[in-house]
Amino acid sequence: MSIISTKYLLQDAQAKGYAVPAFNIHNAETIQAILETCSEMQSPVILAGTPGTFKHIALEEILALCDACSTRYGIPLALHLDHHESLEDIRRKVSAGVRSAMIDGSHFPFNENATLVKAVVEFCHAHDCSVEAELGRLGGVEDDMSVDAESAFLTDPQEARRFVELTGVDSLAVAIGTAHGLYASTPKIDFQRLAKIRDVVDVPLVLHGASDVPDDYVRRAITLGICKVNVATELKIAFAAAIRTWFAENPQGNDPRYYMRVGMDAMKEVVRSKIAVCGSANRLRLPAEA
Repeated sequence: MSIISTKYLLQDAQAKGYAVPAFNIHNAETIQAILETCSEMQSPVILAGTPGTFKHIALEEILALCDACSTRYGIPLALHLDHHESLEDIRRKVSAGVRSAMIDGSHFPFNENATLVKAVVEFCHAHDCSVEAELGRLGGVEDDMSVDAESAFLTDPQEARRFVELTGVDSLAVAIGTAHGLYASTPKIDFQRLAKIRDVVDVPLVLHGASDVPDDYVRRAITLGICKVNVATELKIAFAAAIRTWFAENPQGNDPRYYMRVGMDAMKEVVRSKIAVCGSANRLRLPAEA
């Protein structure tokens, strides 16, 4: 087994009408919980790490852990650089062995965003690394980045078409009404906008901010071209809530082998649910089969 580019996963998903779940990782236990579930359900998976994750665990340690887990669970892994903003940072991590990167220039004007993404694409493609970019901005908080509702804007279909043509990007995250974090009320997803983007853009489309979005909304988005679904906040909430409950019931407890397992099992239930929504169960393929 190995660490692979997401293009092998997303091309299969696009051809067959399902989505690959991308779960944010934070430590060894979250990686293990995700991969245990994906192995049980034979689902392809993308492990996504924000810059904050790579500050918490060194790049070399994450790569070694993912390589070992890929062999243990029999899953070709896509380790993904989620919401990275620096070309130099991406160069360093790709040179070390990462094969999937998101360069987030969505806070820049269109031309500046496109220029940055094109530079990342040129470097990454020389290393068999796929590149995801974002056009439009999601509200909410991701890692240490925050976008208020007034600053968020939706993706224009014709701009999306031109952006993909200019940059050569492998997948595109689109803003259609989702946000990072949880929602105060049911999100208003612009499915018509998504359909228009799909009509003019041929690369796989990505849905960020899928935590707390109703399952039927996500399924509908997949039928309209979403091939990658990002989940982060729901995983953390389930993990933390289970551990809090364990300590309430075991106030003298102190062994992480017990309370971390409880958190992992709670996270696994969320992972299992998202795999079902994405339709990715029993879709595991080796790169040559994708």
